[in-house]
Amino acid sequence: MARCDEGYRCEVCGRDVEAITESDLYLRYVLGEVPLEMLHLQPERHIACNPGLAQYIVGENFPPVACEGPFDKRQFDAEYRQAEETRVTRGWRRLLQIPTLGLSIAEYPLLVTPEE
Repeated sequence: MARCDEGYRCEVCGRDVEAITESDLYLRYVLGEVPLEMLHLQPERHIACNPGLAQYIVGENFPPVACEGPFDKRQFDAEYRQAEETRVTRGWRRLLQIPTLGLSIAEYPLLVTPEE
């Protein structure tokens, strides 16, 4: 991923976001939170540099992230917390698959199924 010659820099830590699989911006896009036409206008971060979202990823290959303060998932009811963990983890798994799927960028977002 490269934005011109500068690359994508994380607005939090300042390091390069070197792969789509570590991109908070693309995770939010996959989840339907960022429209396609806004991708180039939004700031980039590593997933772990956005603890408000990263705390909901539950996976063996993703170290738990704590979000201190009012958005700590432990402060929300269990039903909401579980729904967000399911939604965000599903998006993260999709993000990990994208490099091997041969999709156009417009096909990255998850489709919402009736049971969700």
